[in-house]
Amino acid sequence: MYARNSSSQQNHVVTEQCAGPVLLGSDSTQGAPAPDVETLEKHHDEDQVQLDVNRSFVYYPEDESDKRKDLRKHELSDVITKVLRAQPMLHYFQGYHDIVQVLLLVLGADAAVPAVARLSVLHIRDFMLPTMTGTETHLQLLPAILYAVDPVLCKHLSATQPFFALAATLTLYAHDIEEYGDIARLFDFLLASPASIPLYLFAVIVETRKAELLEIEEDEPEMLHSILSKLPKPLKLESLIQRTSELYQQHPPESLPNRAWSRVSTNSVLKTTHDPLQLAKQTLADGEVMFERQAAEIRRADEWKRRKLRLRLLSRKYRRPARVATFGGAAIAAVVIAYWLRGSAGEMGLGGALPVLSRLRQEAWGVLRGYIF
Repeated sequence: MYARNSSSQQNHVVTEQCAGPVLLGSDSTQGAPAPDVETLEKHHDEDQVQLDVNRSFVYYPEDESDKRKDLRKHELSDVITKVLRAQPMLHYFQGYHDIVQVLLLVLGADAAVPAVARLSVLHIRDFMLPTMTGTETHLQLLPAILYAVDPVLCKHLSATQPFFALAATLTLYAHDIEEYGDIARLFDFLLASPASIPLYLFAVIVETRKAELLEIEEDEPEMLHSILSKLPKPLKLESLIQRTSELYQQHPPESLPNRAWSRVSTNSVLKTTHDPLQLAKQTLADGEVMFERQAAEIRRADEWKRRKLRLRLLSRKYRRPARVATFGGAAIAAVVIAYWLRGSAGEMGLGGALPVLSRLRQEAWGVLRGYIF
């Protein structure tokens, strides 16, 4: 069905031109026209976009003139620039151009803009947050999926951090698959599925390499990482897609071990795309709200980590072994509470927080003075 000759590729494009926007929840025949890129403020990542665009269209389309490829690169840059300028809160990541390249070839420049906008804001939003924390959440789900697939294999890989799956899952495999027919077929599957499906697919790929991986000692994580970070060739795509669908049905995200799913933010695309029918109803405005909520969650979590680190360093700096048992626990507890109240004053009301905060700080300092001096 997806043979690589030119006629079947053309038929596949015609099918995708109809299906792609529907799967993404957009329809290029309706709605407002794409904004004029020249009227929008420049996005802060545009220099990196241009560097990546210059490296695009390496594997496909085949047998095109340099002039035609230059035109495609101009179209690719234009699509990405329009989307980023219209959604300036998004942060570009390297490999994003690989995803957009596929949609550009499938849909054409005009239809690609609304489709890429929806994909960016509603389907891969976690990868376009201000930090990599949203992306790490996806990768941290992979060990739980691997355990559901094969506990023995999961244990063998437990010393290897799941960053080996970063390039493939971050780019929806567009960075690694070199055949146009294959990546177009895979996008059919991925865009009609929840955002967790690329992780399930990667787990299935790992499963197919079990014998090869078990030959390597588990205390050699660098070697395992090197092997896992490169997809095997050729990929038996149809059987992988079928096995991925089966695995997802057998072990849906909410059933994964170690409460992995419960640690995922409700604003993550892992959960907001969990029901594809609901995803199709979401608007760009909905996505922007969820983006801001998740970004705020990450900022709060990062600030809490920084505070805990500073308090840990403070406790080590002023610890005195002979007297810490008497005074240390009370001092650290008082400091922690006072520090936490400082960050929570806005929530409990400034008038109510300040007296408590002042008293606790005085008590903490008094206790600290008792065993420092």
